[in-house]
Amino acid sequence: MQPETRYARSGDVNVAYQVIGTGPPDIVVVPGWVSNVDFCWEEAAFARFLTRLASFARVILFDKRGTGLSDRVVDLPSLEVRMDDVWAVMRAVGTGVAALFGYSEGATMCALFAATYPSRTSALVMAGAFPRRRWAPDYPWGQTDEQIQAALDEVEREWGGPVKIDAHAPSMARDEHFRQWWARRLRASASPAAAKALLRMNADIDIRHVLPSIRVPTLILHNSHDRVVSPDATRYMADLIPGAKLVELNGMDHIPWGDNSDAILEEIEEFLTGARHSPDHDRVLATVLFTDIVGSTDKAVSLGDQRWSDLLECHHNVVRRELERFRGREIATTGDGFLASFDGPARAVRCACAISREVRSLGIEVRAGLHTGECEVMGDGLGGIAVHIGARIAGLAQTGEVLVSATVKDLVAGSALHFNDRGVHSLKGVPGDWRLFAVDH
Repeated sequence: MQPETRYARSGDVNVAYQVIGTGPPDIVVVPGWVSNVDFCWEEAAFARFLTRLASFARVILFDKRGTGLSDRVVDLPSLEVRMDDVWAVMRAVGTGVAALFGYSEGATMCALFAATYPSRTSALVMAGAFPRRRWAPDYPWGQTDEQIQAALDEVEREWGGPVKIDAHAPSMARDEHFRQWWARRLRASASPAAAKALLRMNADIDIRHVLPSIRVPTLILHNSHDRVVSPDATRYMADLIPGAKLVELNGMDHIPWGDNSDAILEEIEEFLTGARHSPDHDRVLATVLFTDIVGSTDKAVSLGDQRWSDLLECHHNVVRRELERFRGREIATTGDGFLASFDGPARAVRCACAISREVRSLGIEVRAGLHTGECEVMGDGLGGIAVHIGARIAGLAQTGEVLVSATVKDLVAGSALHFNDRGVHSLKGVPGDWRLFAVDH
């Protein structure tokens, strides 16, 4: 559940923050480039990352001044002023000492905070970190002036769309839903002018001389195929921070809640608590079933509101009766359709066929789609790519048809179920080609 957004006063500026979970420890999450604390919860991968972080700590999120839900400012602040904002948020939530977890440019600010205020910093955790952004003869891992200008030009030209998604989140850059969310999040985080100004400020950051002064326990995490920050830059930081622990992971995303989020979370948990615990049953293998009434809009218009409502209730009763008979679990209703899960694909197929057959007595037809795959457990619901695939398959089913993926067909071998090949299809938003089969019922 999305936490409440509140505001801390830092000088004349209001800084938006949220708190989730219970401590100790307390972790202040310092975002990179731009952020919007409300939009974190609209993307499943990000929400899952924060929820898992909150399973072993009290997590404090905030938007830096000039971005997200915090006050917009005329002049973007220095790292020193932003450190004041972190301290203001810590005071607002009643903590005098916290671990700092920063990623990208946020990690740089965390390093400076830890060196400046060691008594307020219990630990320092950084991901995708860099001590300097611009190339120099004694720092060959930075960006050249030409590369920095190209990034500024891209923001000027492309802001409003999924800017920099290929570099920051390449593992999800082809997911259309994720691309749309990324673009909305950027728009809600900063204006084009503010985004450019932040990039210019980041290009001038250089905290190399500060690193040897850091005396708090430090964990540095880096994906070895990060396209934004070179692993050599992170190794350079680890060499200069006394006692720093460097963990290089085999991932490609610059954002910590991307392709390697579980490994990153495990490292953070162990570093801060001394132990790591995999989340209990957060992923399960399940067969998902989607159904919906064919031509429901036309039917509702022809019947009128009251008769349509009565028919819909009868339909729901039939579906729920068959789900109970075949040990299915109702996950959600979608107006005139259902999402259900099963721990056995054969029962799921037979349930879909029974629903299709029984609702005909009501004068309606349904179509159904099924897929078996690993699903994310989200409270009482299910999520993940397997659920999206099931929905896409249902959308391709014809009137009265029960359409399944090849995975389902293969898993029910020997069950006396028969199928007709419906050929290879592309599923919107899902990579690859998918061979589908209609149940012969």
